[in-house]
This record gives sequence, structure tokens and C-alpha cells, in this order.
Amino acid sequence: MRPSIVLLRAGLLSAGAALAALHPAHADEHEAWRLFVADHSAPELRVLDAEKGETIETFSLKSPARVYATESNETVFAVQRDANTVTAFSSGIHFDDHGDHADMEVSAPKALDGSVDGDRPVHFVSHYGEIALFFDGEGVARVVSEKQVQDGKPESRELKTSAPHHGVVIPYGAHAIATVPNSKDPSELPEGVQVVDARGEAVGDAAACPGLHGEATSGNITAIACDTGLLLVSGSRSAAPVIQHLAYTKSLPEDLKVSTLAGGKALQYFLGNFGKSNLVLIDPEDEDAFRLIELPVRAVHFVVDPVRPKFAYVFTEDGKLNRINVLSGKIDKSVELTAAYSMDGHWSDPRPRIAVTGEEIMVTDPLKSVIRAVDAETFEKARDIAVEGMPYNIVAVGGSGEQHENH
Repeated sequence: MRPSIVLLRAGLLSAGAALAALHPAHADEHEAWRLFVADHSAPELRVLDAEKGETIETFSLKSPARVYATESNETVFAVQRDANTVTAFSSGIHFDDHGDHADMEVSAPKALDGSVDGDRPVHFVSHYGEIALFFDGEGVARVVSEKQVQDGKPESRELKTSAPHHGVVIPYGAHAIATVPNSKDPSELPEGVQVVDARGEAVGDAAACPGLHGEATSGNITAIACDTGLLLVSGSRSAAPVIQHLAYTKSLPEDLKVSTLAGGKALQYFLGNFGKSNLVLIDPEDEDAFRLIELPVRAVHFVVDPVRPKFAYVFTEDGKLNRINVLSGKIDKSVELTAAYSMDGHWSDPRPRIAVTGEEIMVTDPLKSVIRAVDAETFEKARDIAVEGMPYNIVAVGGSGEQHENH
């Protein structure tokens, strides 16, 4: 299996990562990267200068959070499940793409006015400039535009499903993909998806997806994981999405499934778990779409590299960060970073998470109050960045451009 060697348009990627990947650096270009780090147990969000390793700002939250960046890299959302609220922050890094180069404006990160509230927010999706926040306790998604959020006026529209459940909604401009709750027991995983219009009315028939859990987008395709394979969704802002089923191949181990997905950022492919000790590379354009990657121990967290498109990374419970060459489908380098983090215990126990900057791969080590930085070129440990508390969930935002300071 060879991932489709298709250079995706910059507009389909996070802006900073896309510009870094697509445009060669000019002599007068600079890089700026920031880390947004949520604490595992404290209601705090820290913003770090990735190069200096210094804390720029600490924001107070209402509960511990999961953090997510939008496709543009300009907005970071803190999903505070236990406080029934989602708040947003400006990353302070803005790109204006001019084709052959990009202007980069750097200012202070700041908390944005307004919040999106509801019962048990869990799933976050950023797609086509809109953000869908799914509230499991209501079975409702609240959809806001990133521009409104940046303006401090996050007026949301609601898309309601038939029952509270662990669901997701994916915006597609004039349409959306919404999960269909399990008809026998909504507390179980969803059983399918339904295309809906802007008013939430069904368009066509629902697509079956038993045991639905996990979604990601790569280029113009969104993949949704099911017990039986993947649903591949293609569409645009104006046309209704088209859904196809991609069944697991017989070469894969039986009784396992994908439940977490990441999407390639300049090559079109998907990376998913397959059970606890395997990953699977998925090329939606290949007849032999699935390629299994066996791991020595269980996976803790994995991400794709938006700057160096042929690589992805998986942290395993033996304390190692492993680099995957997505063209060969193999782990080509590993580095030991932390003590062992067993996957036994509760799913929400503090364990490392990965984020990628222009020159380093960052791995949180929550039990040691530190972020471990790995040099992306040599794949050797570069430095430790001390962080108060238990640094846990992390996102990196930034890229390169002709820099303009805005104080």
C-alpha cells in the first residue's frame, strides 16, 4: 500500500503547517510556534513559546480541558466536559498567504469573549471554517463559525439528533454529517450517520456504521470508523456529501477495529489504531487500502506530522516515541523519552500526548511536570521544558512567514 502522493491544497490544511510544507522558506522568513497545554487535573491552560520553552500566558478554566486547534491554527478551543462549557482562545499567530510567500503576524494570545455551553461537551470537529461541538448529554451539536468566535460573538446553530449519545457532527457547508444513535440503547456507540441540511432535516437514507467511534479528514475525504470498516465521505461546501463504505480487508486480524483516526496533511492517507497493539495505514485510493503496523507494546497516542508529510509518530507504553515512515509503512526510528506509562487503569489517567512544531516533536510527561522535545531531523532527545502541574493534552500552532509584530 502506498499513500496517494497528492499534494493537497494549502486551504485544506492548517494554515501554518500547510505554508511550511508548500512554500520554500525565504531568507527573511521567521518561524513562530506556540504550545497550548492543558493540565490533567487543574483548570488551567498554559501557552508556551515553543522555541524558548517559556510560558507566555496562563489562562484559568472552569474545569480541566481537552484542547483543539482549528484548521487555520488561529483559534484554540478548550472543551471543559465537567463544567459543561467550551471556551476559545486566539493563538496570536495569523497568516496571510500570498501564494509565493506568507505574511505572519504575531501578537499576544488572548481569551475570546463568549462560550458555547451545554450538557457534557465531548467531540470537537473543525471543518470548512466551522466548528461543531457535540454535547453528549443532549444529543445536540452546536455549530459556530471560526470568524464569529474570533469576533467574540459565537452564535451557534443547533443540530439535534434523536437521543443523547456519544456522537459527532461534521460540518459540510450547507450540509452536515450527524451520527445516528443506537436504536436499541442510545448509551451504546452510534449505529450510523445521516446527511442533514442546514435545518437539520435528513437528506437521503442513513448510512450504517455499527460501533461508530473516530473520525478524521485528509484533503477532501473524511473517514469515519465503524465495526465493519470505514465510511469515506466526500463533498464540498455546496454539494451534499457522498458516503461510501470501505470494508476491512481479510488480511487484517479478526475481531479488531479502528476507533481513533488521524488524517494526513499533505499526503492523502489516514492512520488509525487497530486494537491496542497495532496501527493501520489507510490509503482510500488503493485497492489494498489497509496496511497493518504491529507495535512492540500498546499505543498511548499517535499523530501525523503536518510539516514533514511522510512521517507520523506513536508514543508507546514503554516510554518510547516511534517514528513511522508512511511511505514504507514501517517504524524507522525510536527514542526512549519517559518511564513506562501503562495502558492498564482508567482511560483518563494522565499519559503522554504528542504535538509537532517546525523543528521538534513535543511529548508531554505529566507525571514528571515536563515536556520532552525531540529533534525532528536527528530524532534524538533535544531538551526538557519544565511545566507546572501535570502537562497533559497539547496542541502546537504556528509556521513560517515574513513576520510582522503586533503588540
